[in-house]
Amino acid sequence: MSRPRRIPPPAPARVTAPDSPTPADPADTAPAAARTAADAERAAPHPVDASRPLGRILLFGVQHVLVMAATPISAIFLMSATLRLDAGLTVDLLSAAFVLSGLGSLVQSLGLWKFGPRLPFVMLPGGAPLVLFLAIADEHGLRVATGAVILTAVFTFAVLPVFARLLKYFPPLVIGTMIVIVGVNLVKVGAGLVTGRPGEQGFADPGRLGLGLATIGFTVLGHLLLRGVLRQLSVMLGLIAGTVLALLLGDVSLGHLSQGGWLDVPRLVPFGSPRFDVLAALPLMLYSLASMAEATGQTVINAEAVGKEIDQRVAVPRTIRGDALVSALGGVFGMPLMVTSGENIGIVRVTGVRSRYVTAAAGVVLIAIGFLAPVTRAISVVPAAVVGGTAMVVFAVITVLGVQMLARCDLDRHTNTFICAVALALGLLPILVPDVYQGFPSTVRILLESGVAVGAFVAAFLNILFHHVGPALAGRLSLRPDLRTEGNR
Repeated sequence: MSRPRRIPPPAPARVTAPDSPTPADPADTAPAAARTAADAERAAPHPVDASRPLGRILLFGVQHVLVMAATPISAIFLMSATLRLDAGLTVDLLSAAFVLSGLGSLVQSLGLWKFGPRLPFVMLPGGAPLVLFLAIADEHGLRVATGAVILTAVFTFAVLPVFARLLKYFPPLVIGTMIVIVGVNLVKVGAGLVTGRPGEQGFADPGRLGLGLATIGFTVLGHLLLRGVLRQLSVMLGLIAGTVLALLLGDVSLGHLSQGGWLDVPRLVPFGSPRFDVLAALPLMLYSLASMAEATGQTVINAEAVGKEIDQRVAVPRTIRGDALVSALGGVFGMPLMVTSGENIGIVRVTGVRSRYVTAAAGVVLIAIGFLAPVTRAISVVPAAVVGGTAMVVFAVITVLGVQMLARCDLDRHTNTFICAVALALGLLPILVPDVYQGFPSTVRILLESGVAVGAFVAAFLNILFHHVGPALAGRLSLRPDLRTEGNR
């Protein structure tokens, strides 16, 4: 006879008072806390879109301006010397250069409808567009040159839809190669401010070299010893320290600070109403293609530097439209093409300040400088060697960013290494050996002498050839199975 099975009594129900909450299991609260933190992080604005106290924004903005101010000043002085402009017209153009640089920086940093990628960018004149502008002015006159600037802006708007469709052929391998070339080219420009040009009196003067190196040393010490906001301002503090040293050594002249008036206003059509000649504008139009490729690389590397994910097909056209819009306006004020500068990306990376409102503040400061003549004269006091020493550090950071991007492009694959090597070789050639293409027709030289454009187009072409055309041909002809395998990897 089987014994009856004993059933245990039910456990007493746990009763809690209505006003005493049930203690939560730590295992349940941890994920909830993590979710809350994650939700808060998602709700917080990206550092690019985050605002800061107004005082700090202005300080960081002034830092950008001090590093970049040499570019519009040198561009206008070069225009004045080459075209033999009188002093009054030179002052008007300098005012226009600062005001348009400020407007462009505001457009690119804050965004306006479909213009501007809303990234920390500044806009400046100078470089290859200035040289082409001067060549057109010398051959056809200043009215034709300003008309060429406006025609090129219209041409950019016209071809942008086609160019935007080709952006898929600019992967990180192409962009990284192009950014390395941009950085090397900019370091060379900064070094030229320190040494002067070969053949000129005082080239590689030991005093100028010492001043540039001392400025770099001040910047390094600031970054090493300072903390917090002051460390983020180490670039500006190094530049100020270099200027003070130059003043103590007697290399700074303050005599012209009290000369001239207090207010400058940019003059509309300073050379007369623009004349539109498509053939004369052709060199600038051809260059605009290279400029669009360069804007692609700068937009991508800027987003990389600030850690913001972007849709390249949206952000890049916005950058290019911003360039075209401000360039068209610049033509009305007698200016060459205005281009978004990648030079300030190095400042962003060195300081760690990613807010686009800082470069917007720099834009406001640039506009103020354009109207306030004493400020322009004060900035022009900073010796070129000091600006060059600061610029070399900032610009070299851009090269490092390009190397970082290439490091993520699987360079262990021989094909990628080969593409990068050929593009770097051809892109760096006109930078390392100036006038290497002087025997070519002028129309061809426009593109060949732009190392950035050559490197970008060569890298894009080889990328298409090896990663798209090659594997497709290998698959159809059953040849080179290594190509087919590597292309699909």
